[in-house]
Amino acid sequence: MVFAAIAKAIFGSANDRQIKKYQPKVDAINALEPQMAKLSDAELKAKTDEFKAELAKGRKLEDLLVPAFAVVREASRRVLGMRHFDVQLIGGMVLNERSIAEMRTGEGKTLVATLPVYLNALEGKGVHVVTVNDYLARRDSQWMGQIYNFLGLSTGIIVHGLSDAERRQSYAADVTYGTNNEFGFDYLRDNMKYARNQMAQRGHAYAIVDEVDSILIDEARTPLIISGPTEDRSELYLAVDDIMKGIVEGDFDHDEKQRSITFTESGTEKLEGLFRDAGLLKGEGLYDIENVNLVHHANSALRAHKMFSKDKDYIVRNDEVVIIDEFTGRMMPGRRYSEGLHQALEAKERVKIQPENQTLASITFQNYFRLYKKLAGMTGTAATEAEEFANIYGLNVITVPTNVEIKRLDEDDAIFRTADEKFSEIADLIIDCQKRGQPVLVGTTSIEKSEMLADLLKKKGIGNMQVLNARYHEQEAHIIADAGVPGAVTIATNMAGRGTDIQLGGNLEMRIEKEATGLEGVERDIKIGKIKEQIARDKEKALAAGGLMVIGTERHESRRIDNQLRGRSGRQGDPGHSKFFLSLQDDLMRIFPVESMDSMLGKLGLEQGESITHPWVTKAIERAQGRVEARNFDIRKNILKYDDVMNDQRKVIFEQRLELMDKEDVQETIQDMRHDVVDAVIARSIPERAYPEQWRMDQLNEELKTQLNLVIDTTDWTHEEGIDVEIVRERLVKAADEAAAAKVAKYTPEIMRQVEKSLLLQAIDQLWRDHLVTLDHLSKVVGWRGLAQRDPLNEYKQEAYELFQKLLTDMRELVIKQLSFVEVQMRAPEPPQVPDLSRVSEIHIDPTTGENDAESQVSGTIGGRLAAAGPLADGDNDVLDADPRLRPIDPKLLVGVQRNAPCPCGSGKKFKHCHGSF
Repeated sequence: MVFAAIAKAIFGSANDRQIKKYQPKVDAINALEPQMAKLSDAELKAKTDEFKAELAKGRKLEDLLVPAFAVVREASRRVLGMRHFDVQLIGGMVLNERSIAEMRTGEGKTLVATLPVYLNALEGKGVHVVTVNDYLARRDSQWMGQIYNFLGLSTGIIVHGLSDAERRQSYAADVTYGTNNEFGFDYLRDNMKYARNQMAQRGHAYAIVDEVDSILIDEARTPLIISGPTEDRSELYLAVDDIMKGIVEGDFDHDEKQRSITFTESGTEKLEGLFRDAGLLKGEGLYDIENVNLVHHANSALRAHKMFSKDKDYIVRNDEVVIIDEFTGRMMPGRRYSEGLHQALEAKERVKIQPENQTLASITFQNYFRLYKKLAGMTGTAATEAEEFANIYGLNVITVPTNVEIKRLDEDDAIFRTADEKFSEIADLIIDCQKRGQPVLVGTTSIEKSEMLADLLKKKGIGNMQVLNARYHEQEAHIIADAGVPGAVTIATNMAGRGTDIQLGGNLEMRIEKEATGLEGVERDIKIGKIKEQIARDKEKALAAGGLMVIGTERHESRRIDNQLRGRSGRQGDPGHSKFFLSLQDDLMRIFPVESMDSMLGKLGLEQGESITHPWVTKAIERAQGRVEARNFDIRKNILKYDDVMNDQRKVIFEQRLELMDKEDVQETIQDMRHDVVDAVIARSIPERAYPEQWRMDQLNEELKTQLNLVIDTTDWTHEEGIDVEIVRERLVKAADEAAAAKVAKYTPEIMRQVEKSLLLQAIDQLWRDHLVTLDHLSKVVGWRGLAQRDPLNEYKQEAYELFQKLLTDMRELVIKQLSFVEVQMRAPEPPQVPDLSRVSEIHIDPTTGENDAESQVSGTIGGRLAAAGPLADGDNDVLDADPRLRPIDPKLLVGVQRNAPCPCGSGKKFKHCHGSF
């Protein structure tokens, strides 16, 4: 440790050394500044075409970084009146190197992004800039879009409510701004289309994620889901509910702290017997793969009966189960529990059972953003999560120095015994700050606590106060922009208003937009002059009072969230203060108690009504936060391991679905599938190495009729001399091919080609949806395998692989069966019908509030199901590696490969039996 400290003092930290590496390029960009300043607007714009021409000749982006950054800096100076600082140039280089630029609040991250965005947009593949809400996407696209337009690049925006045509136009632009939810949902919607020209996105080349910690860590705790209602399963819910009446104490374990409930070993045996008596059990055991859905229903029913109480957790009103919010006690009509729990409650109360929603498409943010060939991010707080960024996304975190030295004073935490004492002290401090004209920003962890504090301040006579939460982003941005006015008190929940700087004295642009809109000419100039004078006077008052005071009402589970709050003060070298107030009744202290805190406080002499402020306390709490962060990271990492297994399968399905969409003719694929079905029918009726007299020809005749619509009497074939399985196969393949050819002759090749393609895509979508439901249920019950000393993840991989094999088999049989029996009307078939959009919903549950932050509307045509691409699961995935179709391979290598040629993946198999197989 001592040696490391000495080495750091001499050579600097790894981050310092990395920053120094950028300095030569910064000097080179600065050296070009006089040359760029001499160019006319037209000559500066012409640089874009020059750069594109050089790329076409084979030069790399890195070769153009210095001149391209110099061009953007000059364009920004002319268009926006904003010249990039040297540290902003460094930030741009970090973003160009697939890294995260940690830059303090107020350092101009929005402007920094224009440098790598312009450089990477020169390739013409499209650059995505991802923000946390629609307001910031609109603001940044209009604001920074002026630079891109000046330099001859186009800009698009993706927000909620756009049509498919508008989305395609926005994605076709050189630079596209949008929210993380919309980018993800567009990917899902694209993978549910039936034609390439209906898809909106054109690839995933390069993305910069603003507020990267919020999106890739906080938001990434819950997946994006597009769902729709399933078929009615009311009878099954009622049957399982009747069985639950036989479950008593001792049959289950209930952990109230973790809000979890599970069957005991004896309870599982009892449940298995009850299901067998009711005729619901398939196979031999409850945990056989055929009973995964049954176990899911049983677990939901157990929770409904033993964890949820009528008139406490929910009420029954108008033949409906209505949820009661556990924090506010208010009814929440329209909200429903997921995963079949709400249906289990409806069965319990014997009210009408509404259909359970089925996932039509879903993806985690982790797997969506790993689609990008080049990914970068920027935020004010990322260093504490550097390990997660590196492990999950392969992103390094580099801290960029501030343009001006930080003058903010971060005080040690003050800790009280009770919450009442803490809030009383906070109120007194706010009153003192307001008297001195010091602006105050108060951070709370919930809406309820912010309202409680606001009520307390009102009773004490505090005015000029705003209470914010993360719901109305544009309105919040305007309010938070005035949080630096002398004497202003702003109470913000979960750091509402991120993306807008708190400037001492007020935000000039926001004030002009609010107060000078509609004015023109001299009148507008006079008004703007008065606003500038007022802001200058207010800034001097705020500076004299000590700058922005940031007050934290308690610590969050993550140090990063606390740092976000602190970072709102001390912008661009301004003075400022920050201090956190804690009590032993805070959630963090109560649920995750700091070891020996009571004894520590006793030694420090904490009495009733007093607080202790000491570095020991602050460090002890930060260590506790670090442990919580590590635990949460392990949870997210484990969830991702399961999702990666599904993601591998989604990648296979998507690539083959995309390949089919691009093909005009799928006849060869259909023929291979037909021959495979013939082989499967024969295998079920003619045992391997069996004598002809042992063949089950009656069964063969029946399956030929039901699977292939072939009426052939094969009974006498067993009496033929020299008959063997290969001869039987040749006859049946010939008969099946002739029947297919007859159908083509009847309806014309053009019509049958369309029918084949349409049925094939629909079969993929239908079976994939069912497969998703089964995998979801499997992931929730596979943990029980741990009781038998078997690794649940390996068990999940094994069974998921077997289920995927079954999906491919079922797909072949379903498609061939439909084609064998289909009768086509003599007109061009209509494109596949999309689901009723009014019954389809988009879901992304906000991890902090539990609310759906994706509006339950769908814009764009939807017609199926799909998923994501991403790296394979851990390298020890022997089950998936056993199937060559699940090996990663560049899709470009698969283009134009003949079906009988060797597969490019190197498996040694024919393409049609490997990556070209169904």
